Amino acid sequence: MSLFPEKEKYALTQIKNSSDKEKNLMIQYLYLILCVLGTVLPYSQFFPFLAEHGFNVPLFMQQLFANRISGFFGFDVIISSIVLWAFVLTEGQRQQMNHLWIYLICNLTVGVSLSLPLFLYMRERRIEQQ
Repeated sequence: MSLFPEKEKYALTQIKNSSDKEKNLMIQYLYLILCVLGTVLPYSQFFPFLAEHGFNVPLFMQQLFANRISGFFGFDVIISSIVLWAFVLTEGQRQQMNHLWIYLICNLTVGVSLSLPLFLYMRERRIEQQ
């Protein structure tokens, strides 16, 4: 049950009544917002770690797998990254996108939280151009 059913109905009506071009633009804006959040939020946790401990890889791994819950998330991100790489390389080639390495670098430097919405944003733009 929703707290604001009338607002949800309004939002759904707006989406249904939007043209395909408007829908595409809305999803592109969403992907860009997710790129920003996907960079800022993870780094808000990582930079304080770096400030306190430096680039201490053993400590990073120890804390990443400190308990079963953090291990769950650690493995989830690792597997998600592998899936992302496969998706970027196959879908990127299918869509004849250039510079696919950028998304892999984003994945290594920030994570799936940046590289996936960035790839999806650029994919939408590519599809729109075709």
